[in-house]
Amino acid sequence: MTKTLTKHGNSYALVIDRAIMELLKITPETELEISTDGTVLTITPASACPRRGKVKSALERVNARHSKTLRRLAQ
Repeated sequence: MTKTLTKHGNSYALVIDRAIMELLKITPETELEISTDGTVLTITPASACPRRGKVKSALERVNARHSKTLRRLAQ
């Protein structure tokens, strides 16, 4: 499938067809992860990123253990 960008205000948008959204089980409210290697643009549902859950749980553990220290450092 070939797509072109659509003018949207001062930016450009990529319109995703409903059939593709249904296939990926995403809605207009779904957060999308956008990445590139300099040549290829990859768009994935954020919930499908395996590292996202690991990073979130690690951050929660650090905050639980060191919240007082982190607050003092922030001041």
